[in-house]
Amino acid sequence: MAKTVAQEFKKGLWDEIPPFRLVLGLCPVLAVTTTAENGLGMGLATTFVLVCSNMLVSLLRNNIPSRIRVPCFIIIIATFVILVELLMQAFAYGLFLELGIFIPLIVVNCLVLGRSEAFASKNKFVPSLADGLGMGIGFTLSLGVLGAVRESLGTGMISGVKVFGPSFEPFEFMVQAPGAFVALGLLLCVMNIIGKK
Repeated sequence: MAKTVAQEFKKGLWDEIPPFRLVLGLCPVLAVTTTAENGLGMGLATTFVLVCSNMLVSLLRNNIPSRIRVPCFIIIIATFVILVELLMQAFAYGLFLELGIFIPLIVVNCLVLGRSEAFASKNKFVPSLADGLGMGIGFTLSLGVLGAVRESLGTGMISGVKVFGPSFEPFEFMVQAPGAFVALGLLLCVMNIIGKK
C-alpha cells in the first residue's frame, strides 16, 4: 500500500502534472499567472480545496447515491472554496484582491471536480489524500513557474527583484493575455523535450 500511496503522490508532480499533461484547470493558469506570487497563491488555494474535497469525497463515497454524486461533489468543493476564500480575506487580503473572481471559480475547476469523480470517489482515504496533495503541489508549481516566466520576461523582475541587466527591454505582452499562451506553449515544449530524454 505504501508503494501505491507514493505512486499516487508522485504522478501529480510530473507524469500527470495538471496543466501540462492533463491539460486541466487552464482558466486560472492563463488568467492569474501574471506574477509568480499570484500563481503560487492560486495554486495553494486550489491545493487546499483539492486535498480537502478529495478526503471528504473518499470518506463519503459509499454514502453518496450515484445519481446525485456530481451535485454532491460540487457542494463539498464549494464548501472548501468558501473556507479558503474567507481565510484569504482574513490573512492574505492583498492576494485575495489580486486573484478576484478566480477564487470562487475553483468550484468549477475541472481539476478539482475531475479528481473527485475519477479518483476520490473510487479510492480509500489515504490514496485520495496522496492524489490530491500530489496533483495540488504539481498544479501550484506549474502556476508558480508560469507566473515567474511571464513576470520575468514581461517586467524584467520577479517579486520586485531585477533578474536581467539594465539593457533588458521587457516583453510587455508577456503579462497580458497573449503572453499566457506563449509562455504556456514554451513550457509545454520544454517539458516535452525533457520527457523525451
